[in-house]
Formats: sequence, C-alpha cells, structure tokens
Amino acid sequence: MAISARTWQILIAVPFLTLGAWALLSPSTVQLMSLRPEVRMDDRILNVTIGAFGAQALLCSMFILTSRFTRWSFLAYGIALLPFFGFNYYFLYVEPLFSAGMAIDFVANVFMLGFCVMGWRAARAEGL
Repeated sequence: MAISARTWQILIAVPFLTLGAWALLSPSTVQLMSLRPEVRMDDRILNVTIGAFGAQALLCSMFILTSRFTRWSFLAYGIALLPFFGFNYYFLYVEPLFSAGMAIDFVANVFMLGFCVMGWRAARAEGL
C-alpha cells in the first residue's frame, strides 16, 4: 500500500514540531548541544532568540499541518530546504560556530527533503 501525500506532509511537520518545541521550551540546552563552547553565551538574549526561532518552527509546523499540499508544494518546499544545507556547512566548516551536535538539524533536513520527494511522487499519483 502506498503512503499518501498527506502522510508525507505530516512527516515533514514532525521535525519542526520536535525541534521547534525543544528550542522554545529549553533554549539553553539547544545552545549547549549545537554551539561550540567558545561561542556559547550565558546572555539571556541568546536564549530568547533561540526560543523565538523555536516558536517560528512551531508556527511553520502548524502551517504545514493545516494546509493542503499539492505536488508543487512539495517541490517548492524541497527547493526551499536546499540553502539550509549550505548554512549548516558554512557554520560548521567555514566559520565554525556549530558543534557536531548541530548534525541533528542536518539529519532533520535530509529527512524532510526525502519526505518532499516522496510526497511529490504521492501527490502526482493522487492527481494533486
């Protein structure tokens, strides 16, 4: 049995829900896990910024969950993910701010990109 486009769409929202809630509810642990020790800050403004980033991710997940994706939605979303791979690479290797813990973001993006491909195929088969 083939997985529906709607299921792939929900799977795209899961990383946003998970990582967004984590960033919103515990920004200091996100900082500890994802930033190199020399760039971590105890300043409250960084935790507020990370929390706001988490809130935006949760907002994005709500948009994904309440929309009806077509194959073009999956395609556009997949294309929009591509710059995040460059962002992760740049701040891990070129201007090293991220620690290896930031791999969780990379892995989430890889999964979401794969879900976009599968969602695009399912939506095409469903005539969406």
